[in-house]
Order: sequence, then C-alpha cells, then structure tokens
Amino acid sequence: MQVLIIDDEIHAREELIQLLEEDETLQIIGQAGNAIEGLKQINQLKPDVVFLDIQMPQLTGIDLLAMLDQETMPRIVFVTAYDQYAIQAFEDNAFDYLLKPIDDKRLHKTLQRLKRDLQRQDISPIVPKSLEQIPCSGLNRIVIVPIQAVEFVSSDLAGVHVQTRDKKATSQLTLKHLEEKTPLLRCHRQYLIHPKNIQEIKLLENGLAEVVTVSGHAVPVSRRYLKNLKETLGIS
Repeated sequence: MQVLIIDDEIHAREELIQLLEEDETLQIIGQAGNAIEGLKQINQLKPDVVFLDIQMPQLTGIDLLAMLDQETMPRIVFVTAYDQYAIQAFEDNAFDYLLKPIDDKRLHKTLQRLKRDLQRQDISPIVPKSLEQIPCSGLNRIVIVPIQAVEFVSSDLAGVHVQTRDKKATSQLTLKHLEEKTPLLRCHRQYLIHPKNIQEIKLLENGLAEVVTVSGHAVPVSRRYLKNLKETLGIS
C-alpha cells in the first residue's frame, strides 16, 4: 500500500512517518508540506492512501479535495487537531480520521480498515462545490490566484496557463476541472474565459469570434462555443 503524507508541520510528518514505517506492508512514497505540493505529488505518484492534514495555510486540506479528480482520487485519511465540528462531519460520513497527536493504537485500527477496503470513497458531502482560487506556480514561486482575478485560462503542450490582468502562471488543474468547478466558460477547445472580465466580443468571418478582456487580451472563440457564450451573456 503506497502512502503519501501532506502536512505543513514537519514534526507531525516525521512522527507519522516513524509510526507508519513500523508496518512493512506500507511504502511511503512521498510527503508534502502544503496543499499545492501535495496536489502535484498526488497527480505524479498516484498513491493508494493520502494522510491529509486539514488545517494548512493558504489552502486547507478540504480545499485540496476540491482540486482532485473524483474518479481517480486515492483513499483519504484526515489528520486534524481536535475540532468537534470537523470530527462530527467525518463520523457522520464514515471517513477515516486521526487526531493529533496520533495514537498508535488508533492508527493501527485505521490501517487495518484500509487493508480490508481500499475502494474509492464518496467524499462529496464535505468537498466544496466550487473553487474560489486557483493554485499556480511560476518562476520558482507559488501563486494563489482568486477566481475573480482570472481573465482567461489556456492550455498547450507546456500545461495549463492562468492569465490575470498583468500576470501569467501555470496550474496543475485541467481545463475540464476548472470548467466544472468555477464560473469560467468554455469558448474554445483550449480556452476558458471569465464572463465578468469580458470587455467585448468581436464577430469574425466564418462564424468565428474573438473575446477582448478588460485588460485587452485577445481570446479566440470557436463556432462550437460561440452560441453558448452569447446566451450566457444575454446576447441574442
């Protein structure tokens, strides 16, 4: 069973690693100190189980869940300091959780349960329905971009790029996921546009169009998506 640990407290990670290493049936394949790095490792390493801290800065463990593909999501074990409301939510939905500091007997019970059943969980009851911000990286930095600041998102062979008024950064999230979880609208196979950041739509020949954003960026609109875009904006 391949395990990934995501926790912003290094001592908490080390303590959990030490406890897990006592079980020879487990393989710890990675650890991350924040949700953004955790998302990257989940996508790259494909762990069976993720021990996920809830209280982390910038993006919480719950925020991270909204960024994962529900079809390929690993089994999640929540790790938290005592929070009666969070724990009640976990218990109501029969989720695995561990309280800090971690008790080795409780961890053993959790591991036994996991070994009996590694089927995908339905974590939808506690996953946010929408994303309020997009985690991005670029030039050796991590950037959290609020959805309202996004003018458009594009994809190419280098990845998915998020454009604001004056900045461009790369996200690990897919266009499909962003389309499902944000107000961004599909206007082209490789582009999403924020409807509130549209300044004008230029109608071109052959049923094509071009969106100009509030800061002057030009975004292509294909015939396939022009009608839906116009209807969403209330344009006949």
